[in-house]
Amino acid sequence: MKANPFEPLLPDLPVRTVQEMALKELERIRLILRGGSVIEWRRLHFRTRDEVDRFLRLCLINPDDPVDQAWARVILSDAVDYLRRTFDYRVSDAVAQPAEIHDLFLYASVMKEPVRYRRIACVVLKVMHVIQHMEGRDILYRLAMSEAELQALITEKVLAVAEEMRGKGLPIVEFSHSHKTHQSIITKLLAKKETIAAQLYDKTRFRIVTRTRDDVLVVLYFLTQRLFPFNFVVPGQTQNSLINFKSLLSQYPHLAHHSEQLHLDLDYETRQRHEKNKFSGKDYRMLSFAADIPIRLDAFLPPPEHDNRARKSRIGFALAEFQIVDQQTAIQNEEGENSHQAYKSRQRAQVLRRLSRGLVVPRRQPRWKLGQRPED
Repeated sequence: MKANPFEPLLPDLPVRTVQEMALKELERIRLILRGGSVIEWRRLHFRTRDEVDRFLRLCLINPDDPVDQAWARVILSDAVDYLRRTFDYRVSDAVAQPAEIHDLFLYASVMKEPVRYRRIACVVLKVMHVIQHMEGRDILYRLAMSEAELQALITEKVLAVAEEMRGKGLPIVEFSHSHKTHQSIITKLLAKKETIAAQLYDKTRFRIVTRTRDDVLVVLYFLTQRLFPFNFVVPGQTQNSLINFKSLLSQYPHLAHHSEQLHLDLDYETRQRHEKNKFSGKDYRMLSFAADIPIRLDAFLPPPEHDNRARKSRIGFALAEFQIVDQQTAIQNEEGENSHQAYKSRQRAQVLRRLSRGLVVPRRQPRWKLGQRPED
């Protein structure tokens, strides 16, 4: 099922169980669990051209479309120019002008000779990653498109993938979505130290409840294969009180086998400071993260042959938050101080304190009518 007719078709892939996962899957899952960034990575894990081809299509770049090919070359050229001008990097022609864009990913994965191109290919791809996001954000500002229309496109795309997940028999008990109301946005901004609307990542939210804790990994990885590329997860916006990475390796020895090949050492997460949401109950457990969902915006643009823009990007990005939890934990999250009602109560109390600090707040209007005595 495909929500947007302009999106390139993705080859079907079977659902991957935890037992079938290896280094590639482990690195991608770890990136999401800690809210990290691919800018920290030093190599990729693509093994074949077909894997790269599928990844490009997931990014909504159609390798068979001349327009998309040309746009990918523009991003590559910008990245190379940046590195040469800013750092005086020597970027070889094989990387700056590859026969196929696919070659960059294979160089970065040490799957294409010569292997000495791995480092520079990784650096170029990191810069391309940033430029791609800049262009995807910029195009949204240039289109006559409301936020409600954008949310509708995102919701349609995600729900289409949810339907596909059900069809494949993934262990999902609940898949729901919501949009923050105007009042909720005001409350959250007042509760945050940074009261900037652009810093809200959960205006569009999707909640997924799996049968068991282990099923969370299966669903999470499928999302990175079908809905958003793993590198589109927003760094620093993960709240993970559900799955401990080192415990995960202890539970699955076949994954622990790859521990020495990981980009970051096993104690990396322990050294990082992760602030828990102060409005959540102390026993509340959840994996939540924000991701940039790529969207083809061809329906809002002139046909390529009549597109006179200097920058011809046709792919935008819209933020969405995903909350994933297993069924048993979801039930526990609704008990006592972990409940959503208790969360909202603590949040509103914080807002009231911030609004009234240092000010004289008028008393509420008396409940008795004019002319009546209080005891009446």
